[in-house]
Amino acid sequence: MIPKIKINHQIRAKELRVITDTGEILGVLTLSEALAKADTLGLDLIEISPTAEPPVAKIMDYGKFQYQQSKKQKVAKARAHITETKTLQVKIGTSEHDLELKAKNASKWLKEGHRVKIDLFLVGRSKYAEMSFKKERLERVLTLISEEYKLQGEPTKSLKGLSVTIERAAKK
Repeated sequence: MIPKIKINHQIRAKELRVITDTGEILGVLTLSEALAKADTLGLDLIEISPTAEPPVAKIMDYGKFQYQQSKKQKVAKARAHITETKTLQVKIGTSEHDLELKAKNASKWLKEGHRVKIDLFLVGRSKYAEMSFKKERLERVLTLISEEYKLQGEPTKSLKGLSVTIERAAKK
Protein backbone atom coordinates (compact mmCIF):
# COMPACT_ATOMS: atom_id res chain seq x y z
CA MET A 1 0.00 0.00 0.00
CA ILE A 2 1.33 3.39 -0.97
CA PRO A 3 1.30 5.96 1.84
CA LYS A 4 -0.81 9.06 1.16
CA ILE A 5 1.41 11.71 -0.34
CA LYS A 6 0.80 15.23 0.91
CA ILE A 7 0.94 18.13 -1.52
CA ASN A 8 0.83 21.91 -1.12
CA HIS A 9 -1.45 22.94 1.79
CA GLN A 10 -1.84 19.34 3.09
CA ILE A 11 1.74 19.49 4.40
CA ARG A 12 1.82 20.21 8.16
CA ALA A 13 5.59 20.50 8.86
CA LYS A 14 6.82 23.97 9.84
CA GLU A 15 10.16 23.61 8.04
CA LEU A 16 11.06 21.60 4.95
CA ARG A 17 14.24 20.68 3.11
CA VAL A 18 13.29 21.70 -0.43
CA ILE A 19 14.56 20.29 -3.74
CA THR A 20 13.55 21.34 -7.25
CA ASP A 21 12.54 18.89 -10.00
CA THR A 22 15.97 19.35 -11.59
CA GLY A 23 17.66 18.19 -8.36
CA GLU A 24 18.81 21.66 -7.22
CA ILE A 25 18.81 21.90 -3.41
CA LEU A 26 17.16 25.08 -2.13
CA GLY A 27 17.91 24.27 1.52
CA VAL A 28 15.71 24.39 4.60
CA LEU A 29 12.73 26.73 4.12
CA THR A 30 9.59 27.42 6.11
CA LEU A 31 6.38 25.96 4.74
CA SER A 32 5.09 29.37 3.60
CA GLU A 33 8.38 30.19 1.79
CA ALA A 34 8.37 26.78 0.06
CA LEU A 35 4.73 27.18 -1.02
CA ALA A 36 5.47 30.67 -2.35
CA LYS A 37 8.49 29.38 -4.30
CA ALA A 38 6.41 26.53 -5.81
CA ASP A 39 3.62 28.97 -6.67
CA THR A 40 6.01 31.35 -8.48
CA LEU A 41 7.30 28.42 -10.57
CA GLY A 42 3.73 27.24 -11.27
CA LEU A 43 4.41 23.81 -9.77
CA ASP A 44 3.33 21.79 -6.73
CA LEU A 45 5.12 21.24 -3.41
CA ILE A 46 5.21 17.48 -2.78
CA GLU A 47 6.29 15.93 0.52
CA ILE A 48 8.73 13.18 -0.51
CA SER A 49 10.10 11.98 2.83
CA PRO A 50 7.85 12.90 5.77
CA THR A 51 9.89 10.97 8.36
CA ALA A 52 13.18 12.81 7.69
CA GLU A 53 14.31 15.62 9.98
CA PRO A 54 13.31 18.13 8.60
CA PRO A 55 10.90 16.52 6.08
CA VAL A 56 12.01 16.58 2.44
CA ALA A 57 9.76 18.20 -0.15
CA LYS A 58 10.15 18.51 -3.91
CA ILE A 59 8.89 21.27 -6.17
CA MET A 60 7.53 19.63 -9.33
CA ASP A 61 4.36 18.89 -11.29
CA TYR A 62 2.20 16.45 -9.30
CA GLY A 63 1.02 14.59 -12.42
CA LYS A 64 4.61 14.00 -13.48
CA PHE A 65 5.44 12.77 -9.95
CA GLN A 66 2.53 10.27 -10.02
CA TYR A 67 3.66 9.02 -13.44
CA GLN A 68 7.22 8.46 -12.18
CA GLN A 69 5.94 6.61 -9.09
CA SER A 70 3.75 4.30 -11.20
CA LYS A 71 6.71 3.52 -13.49
CA LYS A 72 8.87 2.65 -10.45
CA GLN A 73 6.14 0.33 -9.16
CA LYS A 74 5.83 -1.45 -12.51
CA VAL A 75 9.59 -2.05 -12.60
CA ALA A 76 9.57 -3.34 -9.01
CA LYS A 77 6.64 -5.63 -9.77
CA ALA A 78 8.40 -7.00 -12.84
CA ARG A 79 11.51 -7.78 -10.79
CA ALA A 80 9.57 -9.51 -8.03
CA HIS A 81 9.50 -13.28 -8.45
CA ILE A 82 6.97 -15.47 -6.72
CA THR A 83 8.22 -18.95 -5.90
CA GLU A 84 5.63 -21.67 -6.27
CA THR A 85 5.76 -25.31 -5.27
CA LYS A 86 4.98 -27.42 -8.32
CA THR A 87 3.91 -31.03 -7.84
CA LEU A 88 4.84 -34.11 -9.84
CA GLN A 89 3.01 -37.39 -9.27
CA VAL A 90 4.83 -40.60 -10.09
CA LYS A 91 3.54 -44.14 -9.65
CA ILE A 92 5.69 -47.21 -9.04
CA GLY A 93 4.91 -48.62 -12.51
CA THR A 94 5.52 -45.38 -14.47
CA SER A 95 7.51 -46.13 -17.63
CA GLU A 96 10.99 -44.71 -18.25
CA HIS A 97 9.76 -42.45 -21.06
CA ASP A 98 7.07 -40.91 -18.87
CA LEU A 99 9.62 -40.44 -16.08
CA GLU A 100 11.89 -38.60 -18.54
CA LEU A 101 9.03 -36.27 -19.49
CA LYS A 102 8.24 -35.56 -15.83
CA ALA A 103 11.92 -34.98 -15.07
CA LYS A 104 12.12 -32.57 -18.02
CA ASN A 105 9.18 -30.58 -16.55
CA ALA A 106 10.83 -30.61 -13.12
CA SER A 107 14.08 -29.30 -14.65
CA LYS A 108 12.18 -26.50 -16.40
CA TRP A 109 10.44 -25.51 -13.14
CA LEU A 110 13.70 -25.56 -11.21
CA LYS A 111 15.31 -23.36 -13.86
CA GLU A 112 12.43 -20.87 -13.39
CA GLY A 113 13.19 -20.83 -9.65
CA HIS A 114 10.24 -22.86 -8.36
CA ARG A 115 10.32 -25.69 -5.84
CA VAL A 116 9.23 -29.11 -7.02
CA LYS A 117 7.45 -31.62 -4.80
CA ILE A 118 7.73 -35.15 -6.15
CA ASP A 119 5.07 -37.55 -4.88
CA LEU A 120 5.58 -41.27 -5.30
CA PHE A 121 1.98 -42.40 -5.51
CA LEU A 122 1.49 -45.83 -3.96
CA VAL A 123 -1.55 -47.99 -4.67
CA GLY A 124 -2.51 -51.50 -3.59
CA ARG A 125 0.29 -53.75 -2.40
CA SER A 126 3.00 -51.21 -3.18
CA LYS A 127 1.98 -49.32 -0.01
CA TYR A 128 3.42 -52.18 2.03
CA ALA A 129 6.68 -52.54 0.09
CA GLU A 130 9.98 -52.00 1.86
CA MET A 131 11.09 -48.40 2.36
CA SER A 132 14.37 -49.00 0.50
CA PHE A 133 12.37 -50.12 -2.58
CA LYS A 134 10.19 -47.00 -2.43
CA LYS A 135 13.23 -44.70 -2.06
CA GLU A 136 14.92 -46.43 -5.00
CA ARG A 137 11.85 -45.72 -7.17
CA LEU A 138 11.94 -42.06 -6.11
CA GLU A 139 15.66 -41.93 -6.94
CA ARG A 140 14.86 -43.03 -10.51
CA VAL A 141 13.08 -39.71 -11.08
CA LEU A 142 15.67 -37.63 -9.25
CA THR A 143 18.55 -38.99 -11.36
CA LEU A 144 16.76 -37.94 -14.58
CA ILE A 145 16.49 -34.27 -13.55
CA SER A 146 19.09 -32.30 -15.53
CA GLU A 147 19.05 -29.06 -13.49
CA GLU A 148 21.21 -28.91 -10.34
CA TYR A 149 19.06 -29.19 -7.23
CA LYS A 150 19.17 -29.84 -3.51
CA LEU A 151 16.77 -31.82 -1.37
CA GLN A 152 14.84 -29.83 1.21
CA GLY A 153 14.79 -32.86 3.46
CA GLU A 154 14.67 -36.62 3.50
CA PRO A 155 11.81 -38.34 1.63
CA THR A 156 8.82 -38.39 3.97
CA LYS A 157 5.76 -40.59 4.18
CA SER A 158 2.65 -38.81 3.00
CA LEU A 159 -0.98 -39.91 2.87
CA LYS A 160 -0.69 -41.50 -0.56
CA GLY A 161 2.93 -42.62 -0.48
CA LEU A 162 6.33 -40.97 -0.34
CA SER A 163 7.24 -37.35 -1.13
CA VAL A 164 10.32 -35.21 -1.40
CA THR A 165 10.70 -31.51 -2.16
CA ILE A 166 13.62 -30.18 -4.19
CA GLU A 167 14.78 -26.68 -5.03
CA ARG A 168 17.42 -25.18 -7.28
CA ALA A 169 20.94 -25.37 -5.90
CA ALA A 170 22.55 -22.02 -5.08
CA LYS A 171 24.80 -20.68 -7.84
CA LYS A 172 28.51 -20.61 -7.12
